[in-house]
Amino acid sequence: MHRRQKPSAPEHKRDLAAHGGALSMSHNDSRTFFNFSQLVLSAGHLRTPPVLKHSKITYFEVEILDVQSKKQICIVDKVPPSSTLLDVKHKFHKACPQWYPSRVGLQLERNGPYLKDSINIQSLAVSSIITLYFTDLGQQVGWTTFFLTEYTGPLLIYLLFYIRLSTIYDQVESTKNFRHPVVHLACFCHCLHYIRHLLETLFVHKFSGGHTPLKNMIKGCAFYWGFTSWIAYYINHPRYTPPSFGHRQVSFAALTFLMCEAGNHFINVALAHQNHSGLKACFPSPTYNPFTWLFLLVSCPNYTYEVGSWISFTVMTQTLPVGIFAFLMVIQMSLWAQKKHKLYLKRFYPEVRRKAAMIPIIF
Repeated sequence: MHRRQKPSAPEHKRDLAAHGGALSMSHNDSRTFFNFSQLVLSAGHLRTPPVLKHSKITYFEVEILDVQSKKQICIVDKVPPSSTLLDVKHKFHKACPQWYPSRVGLQLERNGPYLKDSINIQSLAVSSIITLYFTDLGQQVGWTTFFLTEYTGPLLIYLLFYIRLSTIYDQVESTKNFRHPVVHLACFCHCLHYIRHLLETLFVHKFSGGHTPLKNMIKGCAFYWGFTSWIAYYINHPRYTPPSFGHRQVSFAALTFLMCEAGNHFINVALAHQNHSGLKACFPSPTYNPFTWLFLLVSCPNYTYEVGSWISFTVMTQTLPVGIFAFLMVIQMSLWAQKKHKLYLKRFYPEVRRKAAMIPIIF
């Protein structure tokens, strides 16, 4: 039998040393790899440098053609997408100085409506070239100038007839005949009406910078100034006769006139507050002010009060020119009320659907 021989002590130690050295080397290598991994993880991920992206802005070219001849007037180039139609009009004015922005009318189609200045040019674009049709709207005036001119004339014209100028009436007849109190009251009411309009134009109504053709202002002035001359001539005439029912008729009509004037003012204030307070999601509702309760019945109570003022002024003075003027005002106000009522139906249908436009049941 062969016996296994034990290795000698020196050889055994050499084997252990060699085996231990191999273990220590592998252990050191693993620790080194572990430390390197921890260092990489602690340093975070290696990021590649960001690639700079150059944003490309697409500019538009606006071709402007004459609406009648279809001939090209000019091309407005390098129009940014954020531009509005008003910006295009300003650039068009630089190319064609004879047409300033307020008299430039631009249409997307020849028979289409005029585009608003606030429209974004990108909303009109189908391609990089936009074609618009130009119409010369004529000389324009601002809305504030329009109303101030239209209302100042009647105020001054009536006062000229009230003082009975010698160039208008016979001086001897003017000094001889006694003025009835209704003449003075009519002057007060007439002046109050137009002073209210002037003050509301300056301090209540807020116009968005729009314009209107000069010919419209001439038409409006001819209408108001002409009728004021006719009305003032008869009321302030030395031979003017008072109303048939005397003091009762005058007092009742004057009280109604003042109530309508007050109601008209409070309605205009309510509408101005509703239009410029940012709360445009609902129709104006009545407040604690009883003059605003007419909102429960009609959608345009300011026109209702305006018509009521002139009807009561007709009853108070009992003159034919005032009656004709009041009749024309009823027609005009009803047309404006119907137009505005249709707009209200589109925006505030649930609140307006059971209301009349200007006069309950009738309009």
